[in-house]
Amino acid sequence: MNGPPHDRTPGAPRPDPTAGRRVPLDPETVGRDLASLVLAVVELIRQLMERQALRRIDQGDLSEEQIERIGLTLMALDDRMTELRDRFGVTLDDLNLDLGPLGRLLSSD
Repeated sequence: MNGPPHDRTPGAPRPDPTAGRRVPLDPETVGRDLASLVLAVVELIRQLMERQALRRIDQGDLSEEQIERIGLTLMALDDRMTELRDRFGVTLDDLNLDLGPLGRLLSSD
């Protein structure tokens, strides 16, 4: 036998090196899948905005009124995201896409 040895049984399908990295597309769930992708991006942006707001608060360059407005806005955005996840039947974990070697999309804190 020429070539490198392998553990595969003759005739068995080759393992797919990209398995687990693909977004499953199904005509029956394409609307939910698209909503999940859009909500994942919006959740990422929401988390980034929240971190930036906390940094600005920690730096002390915001007035009490600005801090209150930011807090109310972030709470309203979080409530709206919860409503949209419920509407489309997705969880926060569903939005936390695996980016392979880069890790998970969303922060766990």
